[in-house]
Amino acid sequence: MDMRLYEAAEAGDIQILHQLLTEDPLILHTASIISDKNPLHIASIAGHVDFAKEILRLKPDLSKELDQHGVSPVHTALANGYLEIIRELLKVDGKLCRIKGIENKTPLHYAAIKGRVDIINEMILASPESLEDMTVQRETALHLAVKFSQFEAIKLLVDWAREIKKEDILNWKDEQGNTILHLATWKKQRQVIELLLGNGTKSVGIVEVNATNYTSLTALDLLLIFPSEAGDREIKEILRGANAIRARDQQFSHVDSFSCSNQSPSTSGTRASHNLMDYFKFKRGRDSPSDARTALLVVVVLVTTSAFQVGLNPPGGVWQDGNLAGKSIMGSKEPPTFAVFAVFNSIMFTVSLVTINILTTNFPMRLELLICMSAMFVTYNIAIIGIAPESIKVFLTVFTSVLPTVVEVVVKQVRQIIVRVKELVANIVQKISSIPN
Repeated sequence: MDMRLYEAAEAGDIQILHQLLTEDPLILHTASIISDKNPLHIASIAGHVDFAKEILRLKPDLSKELDQHGVSPVHTALANGYLEIIRELLKVDGKLCRIKGIENKTPLHYAAIKGRVDIINEMILASPESLEDMTVQRETALHLAVKFSQFEAIKLLVDWAREIKKEDILNWKDEQGNTILHLATWKKQRQVIELLLGNGTKSVGIVEVNATNYTSLTALDLLLIFPSEAGDREIKEILRGANAIRARDQQFSHVDSFSCSNQSPSTSGTRASHNLMDYFKFKRGRDSPSDARTALLVVVVLVTTSAFQVGLNPPGGVWQDGNLAGKSIMGSKEPPTFAVFAVFNSIMFTVSLVTINILTTNFPMRLELLICMSAMFVTYNIAIIGIAPESIKVFLTVFTSVLPTVVEVVVKQVRQIIVRVKELVANIVQKISSIPN
């Protein structure tokens, strides 16, 4: 861009602009070729409304150009809060508010992020369809307004969605499958939840309160999984008042209602029992990974504790005095039986530690936890070898030392074998079923 044109745009000097056009009628045509920003970008940054109007009159196409950062003049004027310039730009073309920049974010998206209700109103008036535009993360302006806690912007966007008969936008999902209700619940935005679900609001019956995201969680699931001290009870009451339920309860209620309506009295008892058993089984897509991990951790910690305790206090106890003090009574009298006991108890203890290691991957204070588990493993081995009879000490020392590595290898191989067996059985069943009667 000619430096004189740049300075004229920066100063908002229309007279110099016309002088430059007299000298070079093509100066506006070549400005954006030579520089990444055109004069309209500069005027939008500086807030010169009259200069921007003149540029739009002379060459309106400059309003659609993006700089090297994916920023249009509308984006620039929005970033600086120049409503009058935005109005002039939208007069040229109402669809300028739908120009996609970085990550497909439009000016309306940025207005929602900043909570500029005046600009949001102008943009939707110019182009109601802009409300449907999504970023690369499939976020609408509503998603972004909720994400950045801009309540007034959310309220205006919801009103507009209802006004233009686009209420289904309230249930649109982002790339994680989250609706605006999911986000509002996760961020504990009580005002937004009341706006969407509260008694007397026009959104009641429109918002899908039990919609699940791509991890099969409803809004109520998110509230219960991520508890906080303040506001949870009130939010829970609002959700419950709108008939919100957890995803697993939703699936079970569907199964229960189906079975009640289709079973005969003679089989209802048996099938109800079967459905109850199915309900308590872990099911992918119904039970959250977080809940499953928590349950597994509880069970594995109990197994680890019991294995450690039994290892230190084997059946029959230990000798209290004499040359055998501290040795296992069972090991002294029945070494083979003690060896079997020690082997299986060590397997139980080691597998439980390996499981804890897997379940706590990426946990905070991970290093400290690994140090504790390693110390516990060494302590257990010293204890079980210490109370063992001399005849099997060498065997137990070698066995417990290599056990962690052996466990990982064996478990991996067994899983592969199970997969192959399942595939083999499936192929056999398929071949049998394909045989004509």
